[in-house]
Amino acid sequence: MERRSAVPLVWLHQRPGWLPPVVLGALFLAGLMAPGWLGAPCLLLVAAVFGWLAFLTWPSLQRQQRVPRVLMIVVVLVLAVARVLGF
Repeated sequence: MERRSAVPLVWLHQRPGWLPPVVLGALFLAGLMAPGWLGAPCLLLVAAVFGWLAFLTWPSLQRQQRVPRVLMIVVVLVLAVARVLGF
């Protein structure tokens, strides 16, 4: 039986290999450069993708491998909050 959370992963696998990182990088840069409320949703999407990927790999990771993933998500969320607050 197929895991429901893996369905988007199949769709991504059918795309060119360079597309997901380029789109994620473009969203991240747009989030950093766009003013305030326009940049925050881009950064929230990046954090959501990172969180989803962390969720998929979480059971197979050791503790020292989990910490950087959580920190990465937290940093992107802090950046999103900073964009909303005008920094």
